[in-house]
Amino acid sequence: MTRRPLVAGNWKMNGLRASVVELEAMIAAYDSHLQARAELLICPPATLLASFPAVAAGSGLAIGAQDCHPAPCGAHTGDISAEMIADAGAGFVILGHSERRADHGETDSLVRLKAEAARRAGLVAIVCVGESEAERDAGRALEIVVGQLAGSIPDGATGADLVVAYEPIWAIGTGRTPSEADIVEMHGAMRAALRERFGAEAEGIRLLYGGSVKPENAGTILKLEDVDGALVGGASLKAASFIAIARAYL
Repeated sequence: MTRRPLVAGNWKMNGLRASVVELEAMIAAYDSHLQARAELLICPPATLLASFPAVAAGSGLAIGAQDCHPAPCGAHTGDISAEMIADAGAGFVILGHSERRADHGETDSLVRLKAEAARRAGLVAIVCVGESEAERDAGRALEIVVGQLAGSIPDGATGADLVVAYEPIWAIGTGRTPSEADIVEMHGAMRAALRERFGAEAEGIRLLYGGSVKPENAGTILKLEDVDGALVGGASLKAASFIAIARAYL
């Protein structure tokens, strides 16, 4: 099965209405040749979810959210449901990012409930997993990540409703990245775990690498075995660097 590469941008808590100029520049650069080689996605903050899908409509560039609540509605002040995200015109949602796990105490079981909510609303869930520096130094990286996969991904997942993003916590925003061998080993272990659980369906689930992805290293990382794209942080805030990463597929 051929998996279409996905280059996703996580804007985190960055971006104002004026940031639409960067989105427009990305759309302008996302020509038919690049569209044929990779799917592009931008996940802006919630304040821009109402406007970005309208700007990107018909361009081929997808828009997603950065989190959702498990429930479809209710008394949950400050939260956004998967149904609200879909209603805004977005098609993806990032779940279980290490910053959500650390800052808000999100557990694997909560991430799993959110992934089920995303499926219910017709969204593609990008479930994030990754080990800390201490866990890697202790030789537990594979154990931690495979455990997070088991706990965070709902039963019945397919390539149509799930993407997995491996982001070693110690590499996010630090400029550091694992070795090529470490990335290949981890992605291979994730693929094997998904095959064991989901059988042939696992072949359609895209595995992204995230953690200080930038134009200078994208050409190497995105060509590694079982790396089906990237989840990009800071480098996704500017069209020039984000498109330069995507062009690694040309």
